[in-house]
Amino acid sequence: MPFQFQHSRLRQTRTQVIPALGLTLRVLLEPEDSGRELTIIETVNAPGFGPPFHRHPETEIFRVLEGRYIFEVDGTRYPAEEGDLVTVPGGAPHRFVNVSGKPARQLVMMLPGLDAYAFFGGLAETMRNGIPSRSVLNAFGEPWGCEFLGGPLTLDQLTPAETGR
Repeated sequence: MPFQFQHSRLRQTRTQVIPALGLTLRVLLEPEDSGRELTIIETVNAPGFGPPFHRHPETEIFRVLEGRYIFEVDGTRYPAEEGDLVTVPGGAPHRFVNVSGKPARQLVMMLPGLDAYAFFGGLAETMRNGIPSRSVLNAFGEPWGCEFLGGPLTLDQLTPAETGR
C-alpha cells in the first residue's frame, strides 16, 4: 500500500459532529494518505446513540477504546466492550448502540479508504433537523454506495442482558 508518513501531532485532524446521532468523530488518517486503501477515524458516541441500520461496500474494523456497545451485524447481535475488535465485512447490514450510560469511543478503520470528512459532513447537513426519512437518507447515500435500511438500534429494542440492566 502506498502509505505516506503521518504523525497525528504534526497535523491538524478534522472533526465532524452530528447531534442527531450523538456522534463526534475525528479523521485520523485521510484516504489520500494511504493511496485510498484505508481511512481511520476516532468516534465518540453519546449514551443510547448509534447509526441507522445501513450497509456500504467498505469493510469496517471497530476497536472499542472506552465503553460498551451492542453491534447488530447481518441480523445477529454481539456485545463489544473496551479492548474488543469487531469486523464488519463490506456489504453487511449493520448498526450499533452505546449501552454504557456515558460517552463511548471507538477507533474505526475503513477499507478501502473513504473521504469520511466529506461523507459525515454531508450526513450532518442531511440530519441538521434530526434523522430524516429513509428515502432522504438513501438519496444522500446513493453517490457513496451507502444504503440505509432502517433506524438506529435503540435501548428499548434490547434485552436487559444486552443493556446490562
